[in-house]
Amino acid sequence: MGISIWQLLILLVIVVLLFGTKRLRNMGSDLGSALKNFRSAVKDSGEESEENRDPEKIAKQERVINGEVAAKEKEKTNP
Repeated sequence: MGISIWQLLILLVIVVLLFGTKRLRNMGSDLGSALKNFRSAVKDSGEESEENRDPEKIAKQERVINGEVAAKEKEKTNP
């Protein structure tokens, strides 16, 4: 009960007749570049999450945030 090779060939011929080979080639290249960009974004996201786990970097970020908060509070008390 599956799709036979003849049914696939007929479907392929219909798709080529409807869209044309040039348009199908462009759609294929667009899909390929989209997948490539998606993979690189996922990879970059994974690297960022590993960097965010670095205890030294976290401590440095906390000091910066605490310093900014302290400076804003000082500005509020000394107009």
